[in-house]
Amino acid sequence: MQNNYYCLIAGLPEIIIEQNKLSFSLSDFKLELKKILYKNDFKLIEFLFLIYDNNNVLNLLLKNDKPFEQLGNFSKKDIEVAIENPEENPLAVSYFNTFISNYKNETKSNANLSWENQITELYYNHLLKIKNSFLKDWCKFELNTTNIITAFNCKKFGLPLENELIGDNKITEHIKQSKSKTKDFGFDDTFEDISYIQDILRILDNNNQNLSERKKNIDLLKWKYLNEKTTFKYFSMEVIISYVIKLGITEKWINLDQKSGEEMFNKLINDLETSFEFPEEFSLNYGKK
Repeated sequence: MQNNYYCLIAGLPEIIIEQNKLSFSLSDFKLELKKILYKNDFKLIEFLFLIYDNNNVLNLLLKNDKPFEQLGNFSKKDIEVAIENPEENPLAVSYFNTFISNYKNETKSNANLSWENQITELYYNHLLKIKNSFLKDWCKFELNTTNIITAFNCKKFGLPLENELIGDNKITEHIKQSKSKTKDFGFDDTFEDISYIQDILRILDNNNQNLSERKKNIDLLKWKYLNEKTTFKYFSMEVIISYVIKLGITEKWINLDQKSGEEMFNKLINDLETSFEFPEEFSLNYGKK
């Protein structure tokens, strides 16, 4: 039986931008969710933050001397101990132990991939085994979007793409085997995801936008996907997962571009106010005096 979070979701629109910044950070929101959500539901949220652990594990192994990303699920000490003593102190997520072992033994699950792509592929393989269908579908969408963008750029600049594509699914295999010289790689209606594939390619092929605008339009496409997947979900865990993803997108744009960040944030609030038909006993002013 799925858990519903009436008060939490009804209260989300109360967040505001103060002094050109979010009133709370993604990190703050994660900590708050840990207090509120059921344990199994919070584990779903943690899956979203594994990308930061990926960067931390990779940077510590490669000794890149990059700042430690605090949004990850594991502390720097936990990762350092796991690297030093992989047999005695494995991390709770199995693919990290696999990656650390492969790196230290100079072996790869996929010999063609860089270490960065290697851990990313392990990450996606891990998420695609999740039982939660919403998070699994989001993972699939993200993976396909990433691969299509990578393939498009490789073709545009005449670069080999065999070592850049991640995962092994119908879309990846089609791109690898495509003999089409067109920019759409010969995708047709036999692909169940053809609608958003065409949307991605349309954004990438628009020469009337700069790199920042292209990235923003890709994020807006992700936003649209999340809205479609949460229609009529109301106070469900899917809405919370979607909100976390959107908040991450918003925070990224505030750090990169203040105006775009504010636009994203206002869109986030507007979505919550208009996309759900809340029962009469609940109000978007829930908790306000």
